[in-house]
Amino acid sequence: MGETWKNGLKAGLSTTWTLGKVIFPVTILVSILQHTPVMDWMIQFIRPLMGLFGLSGEAAIPLVLGNVLNLYAGIAAILTLDLPVKEVFILAVMLSFCHNLMIESTVAAKVGLRVSVILLVRISLAVVSAIVIHLVWQGGQEPAQYGLLTTAQTADVPSSWYMIVLVALQKAVLGVLQLACIVIPLMIIIQFMRDLGWLHTLSRWLSPFTRMLGMKENTSMTMVAGLTIGLAYGAGVMMKAVEEDGVSKKDLTLAFIFLVACHAVVEDTLIFIPLGIPVWPLLVIRLVSAILLTAVISYIWRKRELAAVRKEAI
Repeated sequence: MGETWKNGLKAGLSTTWTLGKVIFPVTILVSILQHTPVMDWMIQFIRPLMGLFGLSGEAAIPLVLGNVLNLYAGIAAILTLDLPVKEVFILAVMLSFCHNLMIESTVAAKVGLRVSVILLVRISLAVVSAIVIHLVWQGGQEPAQYGLLTTAQTADVPSSWYMIVLVALQKAVLGVLQLACIVIPLMIIIQFMRDLGWLHTLSRWLSPFTRMLGMKENTSMTMVAGLTIGLAYGAGVMMKAVEEDGVSKKDLTLAFIFLVACHAVVEDTLIFIPLGIPVWPLLVIRLVSAILLTAVISYIWRKRELAAVRKEAI
């Protein structure tokens, strides 16, 4: 029992250090960029493209904030705008697929995946889903009625570069501490599950689903971590799975393709409730997109592997 605690704590601290080296500098960079013209340039650049998605020009603000910062920033920006239900729903779908790109994509690279692949999948899902909803859904023109909305509390804007850097450092430290508070207990729990044989049982339960998507049973913990706690925090479990469970590069890639479309499904779905939109369609869109995309890529990958084997046999 004592050895399990020790190994779990050691794994948690190691993972926190590895991910903290990514999250800390990226958080500082993004926090400082908020107070430079860069954010305004990005919004002005993307504003002309909004019509393709059925969105007004001002919708560029939450879209940029959600992608550069996080979902909460994007949702907060939506709550300040007078938008019809259809536009709010399109923004919610786009942000659910594509948010917090800098940190989550950099963390994905630490797991061993190409950032370009992750970015391509996430941005493509957001763009395609928005265009389809815009073309298919003819209603939703009534003004959005935001629920659970309280008086906004505006944070004090730092008055000097010294304060800007200080606030950025504070956010970065808090981000790493939050990471540690999640990852360390999680790694201890997983170590207990591993030593008690529960992980094997979980893998067996999930094996029909992972096989359907072209992955082996040992990918189950990667999938569970991403689905429940998201890409950034779940990356620690994923790295541990690659190291100890022998998850292959192919299975890890397929798992991440699924998870970039559908991760942290409980949290990332429930936080859209204040927008006053139906969240069940949002969840269904994410799940169906993730399953179909992963299944198609797995099928193509398998075909290419078989073709390569036949070519070597000739």
